[in-house]
Amino acid sequence: MFKFFLFLLVFTTLLFSNEKVEIFANDIYTEDEILYADGEVNVVYKDYYLSAKRAKYHKLNGNLELFENVKVTQNNNYKILGEYIRIDIKNKQKEFKPFYLLDEFTKVWMSAKNGSEKEEDIIVKSGVLSGCNPINPLWKIEFSSSDYNEQTKWLNTYNNRLYIYDIPVFYTPYFGVSLDKTRRSGLLYPILGISNDEGFYYEQPIFIAEQNWWDLELKPQIRTKRGRGIYSEFRFVDSKVSEGSLTFGHFREKESYYEEENLANKEHNGADLKYYNLSFLNEWFGLDFKGQSSIYADIHYMNDVDYINLSSSDSTTNATAQQVLSRVNMFYNNEDDYYGSYLKYYQDLTLEDNGKTLQQLPTLHYHHYLQTFFDNHLLYNLDMQSTNIYRRDGVGVVQTDVNIPITLQTSIFDEYVNIAYKTYIYAQFSNFTGLDEIDNPDDYRDGHYAKNYNVVQIGSSLTKAFSEYTHVIDFETKYTFSGAKSKKGYYEDYKNSCLENNTGLCEFYNVNDSTKALNFEFSQYLYDTSGNEKLYHKLAQNIVYNDDNSESDKEYGELENELNYQITESFNFYNNTLYNHDEHGFSKIYNKIIYKNNSFNISLSHLFKDHFHKEGEEDTPSNPAYTRYLTSTLSYKYDEHYSYNIGYNYDINTNLKKKLEIGFLYQKRCWDFGLKYLENNRPILTNNDVSSIYDRYVYFTILFKPFMKSRNTDNFSYKLPDTYKGK
Repeated sequence: MFKFFLFLLVFTTLLFSNEKVEIFANDIYTEDEILYADGEVNVVYKDYYLSAKRAKYHKLNGNLELFENVKVTQNNNYKILGEYIRIDIKNKQKEFKPFYLLDEFTKVWMSAKNGSEKEEDIIVKSGVLSGCNPINPLWKIEFSSSDYNEQTKWLNTYNNRLYIYDIPVFYTPYFGVSLDKTRRSGLLYPILGISNDEGFYYEQPIFIAEQNWWDLELKPQIRTKRGRGIYSEFRFVDSKVSEGSLTFGHFREKESYYEEENLANKEHNGADLKYYNLSFLNEWFGLDFKGQSSIYADIHYMNDVDYINLSSSDSTTNATAQQVLSRVNMFYNNEDDYYGSYLKYYQDLTLEDNGKTLQQLPTLHYHHYLQTFFDNHLLYNLDMQSTNIYRRDGVGVVQTDVNIPITLQTSIFDEYVNIAYKTYIYAQFSNFTGLDEIDNPDDYRDGHYAKNYNVVQIGSSLTKAFSEYTHVIDFETKYTFSGAKSKKGYYEDYKNSCLENNTGLCEFYNVNDSTKALNFEFSQYLYDTSGNEKLYHKLAQNIVYNDDNSESDKEYGELENELNYQITESFNFYNNTLYNHDEHGFSKIYNKIIYKNNSFNISLSHLFKDHFHKEGEEDTPSNPAYTRYLTSTLSYKYDEHYSYNIGYNYDINTNLKKKLEIGFLYQKRCWDFGLKYLENNRPILTNNDVSSIYDRYVYFTILFKPFMKSRNTDNFSYKLPDTYKGK
């Protein structure tokens, strides 16, 4: 078909400065001062591409009109559909009748009887907005007016009524949303909940992002029967190689809840700092080191575990512990040497005063990497660590460890057999501090422990390829025997009483005398033709030979059997078993079965441990005779819309249900709906013997996409009455 091209650059330049319009159509003609275009009309104006069946251009006033099946595309960002569009080129205005806009990125559409555009703002009166299929949308928002800025991609709507199908469910006088991924300040969607014990729960996150290198999220919350609080997280990126976050939280209990639950603290406070920098020496001090320097900080403080439990509406997802570890690690690393400094601070939440808790402030570490001589037959390295083990109230110690392994190795029988001789030179030096605070400072004498021990090692690694798989077998035998020893001071005083004891005076005695030992290890692997591991199997046995004063000449360590078998592409079995020769029984049996395909994901595991209590030793929750634990999860994806999941954890030994979860999720393009019931056993800190509580929740998830996105939490939760252990 013949196309006639007419460029109106001359006319638009004369009338409207640098504005340019290009019109393409099957037929173009003029009458008086009006240009007509008929048949497959296409118009290019600035960054707009328009198409229609007919068009008129008024030369005198610069108005361009398009008729029938009009489509407008702007930079592939959005589309506008209608039957009539008028473009006032002189005043930079547009008019649409009717109006239909589709954002290409979010698939959000807006429909109205008419709309207008002036410069960068699209204004619509009395319209409908949704992210669903335009034909019978599942949800929609009707509004009295709206404005959308093409540059900022920000949409405002007013007097909004939310409908589920045709049923009105919610009203809000204002709604604002971004139609791109630009970070902006504003309100995030709220989280709601109801609890018999804590009342109505409401959390309204506030997001602040005024600059591209930081943002702040404030999360005020109220629990009508329990109290109120606020949590905040400040995230920042201070360079190309570093970033961090700072979290604060505070919650104040109501007097009635505090007294009824007999809580240890009326207020719960805490702070967390996480930070890393992958080149801090060069970044902070202007150095030009060629090696790698990094710092990592993970610092926590809280006055009790409820600081974590109250940080969100879902306490079941919070990891809690009775001891909180804060640490800062720094290191510099090059081809030959490693220098490190580590700080560890422990906060024991079970103690009112943390003064007697041992800290490691700091540990200094130097490591000289492996050096080889004589064509890799002789190897050695050096490792030194010095740790200041400190506590505010009581005895501390500075312990320095030096370890120098030297290896002589070779291969024989055409490299089928590898043999090696290793000698280790090890020493630990202890200098005690805080002795003036105790009654018997002579109990802690500065001293050293030094030893030399040797290892003779022989092994082989065999590989054979078959048509459908490759088989690898490793054998290794090690014989360890001691050499010279030296003990002075603290190590000489407690050499007999502290070998199997780490309490009281022995808490700093952390060395072991080397004895004769023989270790056997066998492992094998099967790989398919794609290199995927199909089978891993290991057997290991250690035999310790005692000195002449022992009751028996040798002791058998636990026999370990480990197996990981990928039975099919979907089915996997794992087992780890330890057998104790002295007790003639299994000390550990762990089995795990996983089945996974496109629809099902099933995991079932069982752990058994026998702690081999001595006769008369009491079986208590903190010192159980046995550990028997069952965990199971099952998820099923019925189709692209429906998915189901169930999880169950059970402590068989104590007959306690640790966790139960049952739920489903329905997903479509424009919305998600989920329902979940969950029970969880979590610790709390009180003034009585109750140390754990059973939470029971019903969670609802409703997401209107794309305006709402999953934030790893549910929109609404209903908390059932708590059940206390022992009540």
